[in-house]
Amino acid sequence: MRRKGVRGVKFGIYYAYWEQEWRADYRRYVKKTAELGFDILEIAASPLPDYSDAQLYELRDMARAYGMTLTAGHGPAPDQNIASADPAVRENGRRFYLDLFRRLEKLDIHFIGGGLNGYWPVDYGAPIDKQGDWGRSVESLRALAGPAADCGVTLGIEVLNRFEGYLCNTAEEGVRFVKDVDAPNVKVMLDTFHMNIEETSMGGAIRTAGPLLGHFHVGECNRRVPGKGRMPWNEIAEALTDIGYDGNVVMEPFVRQGGQVGRDIKVWRPVDDGSEQALDREAQASLQFLKYSLLRLR
Repeated sequence: MRRKGVRGVKFGIYYAYWEQEWRADYRRYVKKTAELGFDILEIAASPLPDYSDAQLYELRDMARAYGMTLTAGHGPAPDQNIASADPAVRENGRRFYLDLFRRLEKLDIHFIGGGLNGYWPVDYGAPIDKQGDWGRSVESLRALAGPAADCGVTLGIEVLNRFEGYLCNTAEEGVRFVKDVDAPNVKVMLDTFHMNIEETSMGGAIRTAGPLLGHFHVGECNRRVPGKGRMPWNEIAEALTDIGYDGNVVMEPFVRQGGQVGRDIKVWRPVDDGSEQALDREAQASLQFLKYSLLRLR
């Protein structure tokens, strides 16, 4: 069994750093990320409805054996959009999430984050009704928060940049949305990549989220691993210290061109050298960089 996260903070990485498609054998990444020194492996929720109970429990047991915590991320499909003006679409989304929560419970996953209040990536060719979608999404999430809590699951509402979402683009909007839902297991989720585009102050955004910050994604403005760009890590560390953040810090780099991941994330040039070994080395070095950068003030 491996050691626990330093001073309460656990550090993780999203499996898709290595992948070009949204489906993968997560068992492989449990072992890999444990050996690289991470505490958390974040997986995509979209394939989970196709898993049998035996597969869910196998993944859970493997994560436990390696001392790893699993978390989940989800970019809802358009037909899972709980903010939709179409009641049938909202109902389909509700059924999807109720089933997903039970699967997360079997996996011993207690956090799922992403654009859960709508869908991703957004089709901006369609009409946008932010006010109407906000109200429908808040109502839907209020109804889903209880079943999620029954399964031990916290929901993270990710604050996305304007090119990927429209409901919550800033920490201020994320806080207002979560307060409108008013459920203890619905939290704000911030991501340094999106913050870099939208926020006037990185530290100010973190302080705005304050105790409502439930999950923190980190990455550079170029979507490389932390330490390979120009993010103000000192400012970020000071703000996280100021609010007493003691939760998960998960890096979500995207560097591989090609496949559905590359298309959705808009990776139109090779950012990595194509070598899995080089990706492993950069992830491991970035983990040490993050531990020093974010924990040195504590």
